[in-house]
Amino acid sequence: MSARNWWLMTAIGLGIMLNPLNSSMISIAIPTLQDVFRLRFTEASWIIFSFYIASAVAQPVMGKASDLFGRKRIFLSGLAVSFAASLLAPLSPTFAWFIVFRVVQSIGTSMMIAVGMAIVRVHITEKQAAALSLLSIFLSGAAAIGPFIGGSLIYGWGWQAVFFVNIPIVIASFALAWKMIPKEEPPTAIPQNKSFRSWLHLIDAAGILLFTAALVGLLVAVLSAKSAGGLQFRHIMVGLAGLIALGTFIRHERRAASPFIPVRAFAKYPAMTKVNIEYMLVNLLFYSLFFGLPSYLQNVRHVSEFHTGMVMLCLGLCSLLAAPIAGIWIDKSGPRPALIVSTILMALGSVWLVTLTQNSPIINVCLALAAFGISNGLNSVGMQAALFEHTPKEIIGVAFGLFNTSRYLGTIISSLLIGIVMGDKLSTGGLQSLGIILAAIALSLVFMSLKQSGRVPGRTDG
Repeated sequence: MSARNWWLMTAIGLGIMLNPLNSSMISIAIPTLQDVFRLRFTEASWIIFSFYIASAVAQPVMGKASDLFGRKRIFLSGLAVSFAASLLAPLSPTFAWFIVFRVVQSIGTSMMIAVGMAIVRVHITEKQAAALSLLSIFLSGAAAIGPFIGGSLIYGWGWQAVFFVNIPIVIASFALAWKMIPKEEPPTAIPQNKSFRSWLHLIDAAGILLFTAALVGLLVAVLSAKSAGGLQFRHIMVGLAGLIALGTFIRHERRAASPFIPVRAFAKYPAMTKVNIEYMLVNLLFYSLFFGLPSYLQNVRHVSEFHTGMVMLCLGLCSLLAAPIAGIWIDKSGPRPALIVSTILMALGSVWLVTLTQNSPIINVCLALAAFGISNGLNSVGMQAALFEHTPKEIIGVAFGLFNTSRYLGTIISSLLIGIVMGDKLSTGGLQSLGIILAAIALSLVFMSLKQSGRVPGRTDG
């Protein structure tokens, strides 16, 4: 790869790492933010919900926007938005303002994720596979070390530092991207005289609004009922509104000419649909541990932010070490054996959580984290390989959009599950209950994987 391409890769890598870095650093900051804004745990869950809902909506939208307005323009705009959000979030006077800036940050960082891979595919023609794998290291590495960085920053400089740390990264990425990303010709396939209404149809604004309304409505209903200690009429009405929005969204997407989420693809390609369901479930398992355990360690075991980050580093390092091994294994044997081992490890890690007590040595926590970390490394490669295996080439772009949506849905559901099971007052019993639920989900995934590979006892094919 030429020197110019290496600088281009660095510019893109610094930009795209901001999304996973900021989604993972915050896991250590949640207990501190609860104290700062005087929040119950279910209320603090919106720190996670807001980021992932905004990412789930923004990434496909910004992907479309880059086709219309140019990739370099969207990438640089995303950096500018991220800079503003990182500067303003630490100055938030109230929790509501904090959530607003958190959403803005999610949108800004999603703009780089949406177009970073495309820029590499278009402008780097030599050793493209190596370039794409390098971007994957930026993405997975940022997520892996995020809790450690977050814990160190909070321990030394307070929770505001997890936002201020973005500023030098943004400035470096912007300077390099401004110089290294080649100028693009304005898109000629898009008519320049479209009306505002036509643009709304083109990006499926109605679908975006319905999808967001459905997610927010259902989450508000469940979390409000949990916080109030029981189901009330207003919770039922909000939940019903969310369900109506969800039904309307599905109906709208089946008829839309340019759907935000092409739901017809789920029915047309059932094998691809199964991969997305599995991906949603493995992310539900992984992020339930990823977000639940730091709060448990700090609130129940009274472990400091720095040492919590050190413990969580076990999860990230195991994930990073397992990923390249998974690549070699999957090249030889296909994705299914790696995915079977992955689900078994998640089941073992979940059962191990059930055995934890308030006096269990920290090494016991690290064993559960190691099982989930290795599993995540196998999944990060195996699930993408399974997607390639079961998806026609002509819809691979759509398939990756659905794939990312499945990931965000799993993450959102994980936060909801933590809020429901562990409640506002975290305890060892709550963690054990969470472990039981995760073990049941993991075992169902083991069964699904064995069934697809033909290894379920008593099952015959043909």
